[in-house]
Amino acid sequence: MATIYQVSELAGVSLATVSRVMNNSPRVSDTTRTKVLAAMEQLGYRPNSIAQSLASNRSNSVGILVSELHGPFYGEMLSGIENECRAAGKHVIIAAGHSEEASEIDGIEFLISRSCDALILHVEAVSDDYLIKLAEGKLPIVLINRYIPQLAANCICLNNELGGYLATRQLLQQGHRQLAYIAGPMWKSDAKDRYAGHLRAMAEYGVKVNPALFAEGDFQDSSGSRCMQQLLDSGLAFTALVCANDEMAAGAIETARQRGLNLPQQLSIVGFDNLILARYIHPKLTTIDYPIGEMGRMAARWVLKNIYQQQTIRLKNVFEPALICRESACHFDAANQTA
Repeated sequence: MATIYQVSELAGVSLATVSRVMNNSPRVSDTTRTKVLAAMEQLGYRPNSIAQSLASNRSNSVGILVSELHGPFYGEMLSGIENECRAAGKHVIIAAGHSEEASEIDGIEFLISRSCDALILHVEAVSDDYLIKLAEGKLPIVLINRYIPQLAANCICLNNELGGYLATRQLLQQGHRQLAYIAGPMWKSDAKDRYAGHLRAMAEYGVKVNPALFAEGDFQDSSGSRCMQQLLDSGLAFTALVCANDEMAAGAIETARQRGLNLPQQLSIVGFDNLILARYIHPKLTTIDYPIGEMGRMAARWVLKNIYQQQTIRLKNVFEPALICRESACHFDAANQTA
């Protein structure tokens, strides 16, 4: 199998010049380019990524750290990133941080050791100070679903507070006044922001928040089921439920139906994320659209523009959520309530 060294010898040029030809660098004359291409053809040489990186000092790989690898949310995000990178001739290396500080740092250090050209990070446990210091280094980073004022230009995030507001406002507009809430882990910024939006909507409509109708889950469907049992066992009346994500909403719906509730007539439910499952559970879930796939693609475009100099790309840093109305929430009808 021919090597880049043999190509350089046959063409009578340096290794760096061969690499520039393979990377379509404008710093190579037409005459030299022709010589190198002829040598490659004569030897049957096929470029590889290592050879192509010699002149550009790039590995053409992008590191991605996500909280988890399972579930439709992360799958959609990773697919968006990978598709965008692959279309530009770049590859991705993926690690998981599991929402633990030590694991996230370990994952970041692993990706750095793989000579990635940039890092796309969906991290929750590491501090803002850690990320600010990381960004001051030589390796560029872009953050998904994390906003740090000092790194605003490097953040691709959702307006989670607005999403929480829209979810609760929908139920309030439908006449509900006894609302329960299942939150994500409240140490996470997106969970806190969504709940802040819930509180803003309640205050806007002059509805008092009952702390006993609040339960904290972990964004998994099993916690949605557990929290729903907790709320029903409290004996307190509520006609509507806001869930901080679709997976917990799915668990809550299953438990509510097992407890004999007629949905949505006796209990309206709104989720958050607009995962594919929202269209197929029964009743079909009213939810907040979280364009995580597009945000993943935007993070990849940030890398392509800032690292690989694709200057025509237009970037968007803040995405707005949108209400998706389906069948799981309806207007309050006191005649149908059993509580």
